Amino acid sequence: MNNQHPVNNQIAGGQGPTLTRTERLDRLRFNRAHANLLGRSGVGWALDAMDVGLISYVMVAVGQQWALSSTELSLVGAIGFAGMAVGASLGGLLADRFGRRQVFALTLLVYGLATGASALAGGLAVLIALRFLVGIGLGAELPVASTLVSEYAPKHIRGRVVVALEAFWALGWVMAALLGFFLVPSGDNGWRWALAFGLVPAIYAIVVRLGLPESVRFLESKGRHAEAEEAVRRFEAAGGARPHAEPDSAVAVDDQQPTPGRRATPALGTESIWSKRLRSRTIALWIIWFCINFSYYGAFIWLPQLLVDRGFPMVRSFEYTLIITIAQLPGYLVAAILIEKIGRRSTLAIFLTGSAISAAGFGLAETPTMIIVAGCALSFFNLGAWGALYAIGPEIYPTTARGKGTGAAAAFGRIASILAPLSVPVIIGFGGPVLLFGVFGVAFAIAAIAVLGVPEMRNVELEEGSPTTAGG
Repeated sequence: MNNQHPVNNQIAGGQGPTLTRTERLDRLRFNRAHANLLGRSGVGWALDAMDVGLISYVMVAVGQQWALSSTELSLVGAIGFAGMAVGASLGGLLADRFGRRQVFALTLLVYGLATGASALAGGLAVLIALRFLVGIGLGAELPVASTLVSEYAPKHIRGRVVVALEAFWALGWVMAALLGFFLVPSGDNGWRWALAFGLVPAIYAIVVRLGLPESVRFLESKGRHAEAEEAVRRFEAAGGARPHAEPDSAVAVDDQQPTPGRRATPALGTESIWSKRLRSRTIALWIIWFCINFSYYGAFIWLPQLLVDRGFPMVRSFEYTLIITIAQLPGYLVAAILIEKIGRRSTLAIFLTGSAISAAGFGLAETPTMIIVAGCALSFFNLGAWGALYAIGPEIYPTTARGKGTGAAAAFGRIASILAPLSVPVIIGFGGPVLLFGVFGVAFAIAAIAVLGVPEMRNVELEEGSPTTAGG
């Protein structure tokens, strides 16, 4: 049984094959509707990154102002990721149940209000509690946004569009670096004013709720075919495609035959991400998420403080971090180009290998020039890898498991992002920066090997359903 209403359309003035709504989306050119979806989702993504990146600068200021130990600072850095682990699991489940758009808007509201409130924190315990709430909202939003964008993007540029979404992360991290550089050192309350910017996502949640379309695949999985048809027609109209007639609702979906050349879609069911068919790709995805989270957040959340510990003044430390952060942007650009030319797996493996080499180089760097060069290389390769990873996740699961599959992988990765900030002081105590970044390099290398377990999905149609008999 096909889980979508096929649509009888005419192509080039003659009778063409019967196409499903998602096939109609897949054959569109990138148009203003895609750009609107990408832009609105990307702004939310950038605001996420700003919040996550900002805490690394707040840690330096609060650590000095409140005379916190390295252990207490590590708690400030880690607790948000504990919330993100919870949020990632909940977000995926809620997105599959209530819709991508609804959850996206709700998560923006939650973490925006919590971030704004954290600007008023009068002590460590309150700051930690609020950062946990911030993490719940952040963790729930990220996999939901990438899933929504992936489900609307035409298959021939789907990877590139998702990497473009991920590139907004670099913009947000640059925003955090600018706030850290100009605002945090401005006075005793500088870090509070920086956190106050976190109220912006709460306001933006209204824009998201009113302006974003709901996933066509989600609507069809819930039997809301009229809404799904309306959404597809909006994207077709934006691209100048010929409108198509909606099928008669009395026509049984079971009686429809697949178009020649179309991959057969199994009956709609809820397949476990641990089913025999999906198990190996889930394991590989979880390993990659764990390793890349551990290395990325271990390095970048502590980066300003590590530079201060090396003897650089706070302002100079923030300046170096800003320069290193800007190198994320070309990393995304190159990844976006390669992902549709050489494929998802090859792109991810190349950027993870480059990250491993750069991490080792940063650990050995001693002079400011070497620190900046190695740091920029690490930033370039690491964020390019993130772009490829976010493109891969939603592609390897069927619609009914896509939200929970990407959310579960993100949640498992958040365990590493919790452990990383806590581990940094311990590893530094044993072997200094050389050992620390050596560990990060090994983690990147393990992730590069795990890429072999992920299927290549370049120019492949997203899977709509899952076998009703599948089990976990």
